[in-house]
Amino acid sequence: MLQTTNEILTATSAYSENKRMGVRILIIEDVHALRNDLVELLRLEGFEVQGAENGRIGLDIAYEFKPDLVVCDIMMPELDGYGVLEGMRAEPDLRAVPFIFMTARTDRSDIRRGMGLGADDYLTKPVENDELLAAIRARLDKRVTIEEMTEIKLTQLRDSITTALPHELRTPLNTIIGFSDMLMMEAPEIAPEQVLEWAGHINDSALRLHRMVENYLTYVRIQALMSDPKRLANLRKQFTSNPHITAEHQAIFRAQSAQREADLTLHHGIPAPILIGEHDLMKILDELLDNAFKFSEAGTPVIVQTGVEPAADGDVFRIRVTDYGRGMTQEQIKAAGAYMQFDRVMYEQQGSGLGIAIARGLTELYDGRFALEGEMNDHLTVTLTFCLVPFS
Repeated sequence: MLQTTNEILTATSAYSENKRMGVRILIIEDVHALRNDLVELLRLEGFEVQGAENGRIGLDIAYEFKPDLVVCDIMMPELDGYGVLEGMRAEPDLRAVPFIFMTARTDRSDIRRGMGLGADDYLTKPVENDELLAAIRARLDKRVTIEEMTEIKLTQLRDSITTALPHELRTPLNTIIGFSDMLMMEAPEIAPEQVLEWAGHINDSALRLHRMVENYLTYVRIQALMSDPKRLANLRKQFTSNPHITAEHQAIFRAQSAQREADLTLHHGIPAPILIGEHDLMKILDELLDNAFKFSEAGTPVIVQTGVEPAADGDVFRIRVTDYGRGMTQEQIKAAGAYMQFDRVMYEQQGSGLGIAIARGLTELYDGRFALEGEMNDHLTVTLTFCLVPFS
């Protein structure tokens, strides 16, 4: 049975009392006496602790020790605290580890730099024991809460896949098997036009099955890239020179496939190259436009808008896809993610429900932003925001 949010919070509040044994903490501090005092304090509190005298050694220990939390000085020989934090955030196994800076430096720019790199807390020396322990407990409790919430979402995802995937596979496979059996049994007697009709049903179902498999592989690729900083950095070097043209081509293709060319409206603003690979942009648009035509009635508009727009941190390129079909409730918009296909009984459709998750995942791989806005039985607008290619 899934835990409620209150049960999770109750469990995490007991964390400090019941789960310290086995919790690993790494202290990185170049002052020998202070480092030893901190190690001894935390060991007396029941934690498993290791100490390091500089950032380079601390980072090496972190790779092997796999700490649950790091307390780190900033100004140290070999490698400073910022370098340690950058090194940990670049390592998939360490990037989520809570990180507390402890330093005598109180300049706001130093604090902003640390927080910008992903530090979780910033303590000013001299630090009282109670203050340090409170900060450690708070960060560990927060991590447990996040892990519990993540486990709930993973359980929901597994349950959704377990429930829906057999149906998603069975439907096109039943069509393929059924019509192919009929062809084999009645081949000598059926007319050529009947053969063509049945072959068409087989082909349609095979294409749906192929798309489903491709979507699963794409989703797995997204998850793999998110945990691989080097591949992700290389991916983000790609760009699309004419995204407005790419959007137009995909929109026309999907409108033609749905036999709804008259329902499509295109609005293009100022064009500009954007930071996303063209193949991935095409996949995002294909999923969004497929949904837009699939979940709206013939005769209702599907609108695609593109162009450069101002934003708080400079100009960006936005693509909006709007349809006036089934829409989504605010709860559905908040919950939209992997394998969440809503109102399945009312809107029985082929497709695994991964389209939105794939579009969102690919957008975020390129540091873009994905937003949903709509109302049930009224409309749905998906807004994609991408960075412009910087001028050299």
